[in-house]
Amino acid sequence: MQYPSQNGSDWNSAIAPHSSHPPVIPRVSAPEITPQIFQQFYRPGTPLVVTGLLSDLNWNLETLNVLLGDIEFPIRCYGRSRYQQDKRQWTSAASGVAARMMKFSEYVACLQSGEAAQQDWYLAKCALSATPLAQTPALEQVEARLGLRSPATGWNLWVGANHLEQVHYDASDGTLVQLQGQKRVVLFPPSQLYNLYPSPLWKHLRHGLNVRAGQSYVYIEHPDFTAFPRFQQALKHRYEVLLNPGDLLFLPVGWWHEVTTVGTEPVCSINRFWMPPSLRGWRSWSMWRVHLGSVLAMPHVLGELLSAVVSPERSAQLRKLFQKL
Repeated sequence: MQYPSQNGSDWNSAIAPHSSHPPVIPRVSAPEITPQIFQQFYRPGTPLVVTGLLSDLNWNLETLNVLLGDIEFPIRCYGRSRYQQDKRQWTSAASGVAARMMKFSEYVACLQSGEAAQQDWYLAKCALSATPLAQTPALEQVEARLGLRSPATGWNLWVGANHLEQVHYDASDGTLVQLQGQKRVVLFPPSQLYNLYPSPLWKHLRHGLNVRAGQSYVYIEHPDFTAFPRFQQALKHRYEVLLNPGDLLFLPVGWWHEVTTVGTEPVCSINRFWMPPSLRGWRSWSMWRVHLGSVLAMPHVLGELLSAVVSPERSAQLRKLFQKL
């Protein structure tokens, strides 16, 4: 399936895993994108990279430190040892990982000293709604340029170095915008749900939202085919894309993705989640599977809420819990 070109340029062919060519994620340059063109990807749920869409947004680490330096954010403390473990033994993942509150300037100092990379501390999915960056006109233009109208969240900030966000999928559509540095994203379509061995729903009963139904048990770069033989089928549907500053990646609900920072320098990104079109959303078992896991987690979450309310550090504990939700 090809999309028409404009101004004599040739866009990448749309995703076709069964063709004779390696599958690719389509790319459209910022001057070419329109809401009508974006709809060709949005309606069916096809990933897309819009190159250079926010290339004028000069939000590097230095600029962010000036604007956000005194604001506290929860920093996920992953630790390196977890990546030597069998993921089936994990009792936390993603926003369920233990976090510590730090001023942004303190976290920047840890990045610059190398401590954040060494300890795998990651500023992830931190809301910009209560910061000076919330009303940035360029972010509002993203909605207009793409024709997106149903946000599920506000914009979130991601900052780290030498970090790999393990393969998972989200229960909403997402737009990921690269600000500083590069990120490599490996993707698999929703059809590969069970070939990527997702965390079982029953784990939410024991661990609440510390685990996620959308997390995979597989290490995709060094898989154990004895334990996870079906992953060999998923590899036939693997896609990979490199995001440069200013690029936007549209990630439809249910698309598996593993995101790696490139190089040793700090990398900054922002993202926002969106409600998928009603018909596509209703048909997405991947989406409903995550929501069902959240329902099963509620007794555990209520216990965490009670614990946070009576904690001497109630404000910080509640903020961590709300971010997890």
